[in-house]
Amino acid sequence: MAMESASLRERRRAETRRTLQAHAVRLFVARGYEATTINEVAQAAGVSVMTLYRHFATKEDLVLYDEYDRETAATLAAQQQEGSLRQRIGRALVQTAATAVDSDRDLLLARLHLMISTPALQARHLDSQYATEIAVVDTLCAGITDPDLEFRVRSTASACLAATHVALVRWAEGDGRQDLPTLIRHALAAAFDAEF
Repeated sequence: MAMESASLRERRRAETRRTLQAHAVRLFVARGYEATTINEVAQAAGVSVMTLYRHFATKEDLVLYDEYDRETAATLAAQQQEGSLRQRIGRALVQTAATAVDSDRDLLLARLHLMISTPALQARHLDSQYATEIAVVDTLCAGITDPDLEFRVRSTASACLAATHVALVRWAEGDGRQDLPTLIRHALAAAFDAEF
């Protein structure tokens, strides 16, 4: 019963977070990121500023927050250990992107437009990419203390994420007209000179 209650609480918290983020992104797109205050976001969402800060520590987090690190790590953990590191990481990134587009394409596209066009978000976006890299390394090196393996995994994850970033920017600049998972596959293939 306690586990069920925690799960329900987590689902409600995630839904609240999605709703708050959707309100924030809508306002940021309509009024501009810098011109929109946290108070305006809270008012539009029908919550207090304290509630907003309970879910998002900073204004930047309203745009940048997502569960993609965890989703990519979970996908990697569930995968068969077939193929090279780049193939395994690439498949996980493609699958995570496909899930993201399927679940809320318009919100993802709006968030990417904001990340690309807002200087305050550009550097923080790199922090987000680094968090994904850490999630990949932690998943693939869990229980292993081989520094050479950790180096290979980190290098490969970083290269895969850089290629994915290029695909995400291209997708956003094209207003999402292309298929994102296909773009990521093409970017990975170009980066590694290999098929994905």
